[in-house]
Amino acid sequence: MQSAPGNCFLCGKNDFKLWAKATDVEYFTTNDYYNFYECPNCKLLQIDPVPVDKLSVIYPSNYYSFAEQKQTLVNSIKEWLDKRLFRKILNGLPGNDLKLLDVGGGNGWLLNVIKSITNRVGFTQVVDLDPDAEKLANDNGHAYFCGRIEDFNTDQKFDFALLLNLIEHVKDPLAVLQKIENILTPTGIVLIKTPNYDALDARVFRHKNWGGLHCPRHWVIFTKDSITKAAEKAGLKVKQFSYTQGAPFWAVSIMAWLNKKGMVKIGKDKPAFYHPVYKILIGLFAGFDILRKPLSKPSQMFIILSK
Repeated sequence: MQSAPGNCFLCGKNDFKLWAKATDVEYFTTNDYYNFYECPNCKLLQIDPVPVDKLSVIYPSNYYSFAEQKQTLVNSIKEWLDKRLFRKILNGLPGNDLKLLDVGGGNGWLLNVIKSITNRVGFTQVVDLDPDAEKLANDNGHAYFCGRIEDFNTDQKFDFALLLNLIEHVKDPLAVLQKIENILTPTGIVLIKTPNYDALDARVFRHKNWGGLHCPRHWVIFTKDSITKAAEKAGLKVKQFSYTQGAPFWAVSIMAWLNKKGMVKIGKDKPAFYHPVYKILIGLFAGFDILRKPLSKPSQMFIILSK
């Protein structure tokens, strides 16, 4: 048994065992391999070493979340689904002057989508590490803090906070959840979307650079039990939980395998995200995951938390 340095941030124990080794098969920012250790007590994965000093390297300028949102058929369908989800959530929130926070929200495009649903949204805040996104976010009417959510100081209390594809990117998820708990209104909620490694694709590609590891950008990966435990430790409770399709993880895993076999060509200048085969795989495996969802857990989770 190999042990990662330090203790599990949830249970405090050092019983880690090596779960997988992986490298960057999406953006090829490094040739180094990273260890992903599992805490058997909490059922979560932690990366080692944590590349906190390499953020400017592992998040290159062509990283997918920095890309301009183009109006394609797939994006139009996604926006329609997003609006349906957010409309349902907003209908359950009291008040006519809602304050919204998007952590990792970039230029605020998702806040724009939410504001288009209802006129009940007032103040909107983005917290993000990208200095280039600030002007566009401000132009869209959003306040912007360039930095980590842990360092964000405000007198505002938020009715709705978004942590979409965010909590797995931070070194101390518990600190992030505690920060969010502190700036929520008494009736406020937080929506989290994050990977689940207790899934079929994680098992199939565990030792073949599973896409859900998003190596080396995902630092902590949860299951339903461990994200619930983290939320409760931060003073939050699970209001609603659901699994959702993990097509991007299937697509990245398969693209890495095809690239290794010489059947597709991806690299620094043409990451997997931008390859036409990737888009085909996304469509195929989104359908596959939706069909199998009643029988087998997909590799992404939606969690709504409240105080």
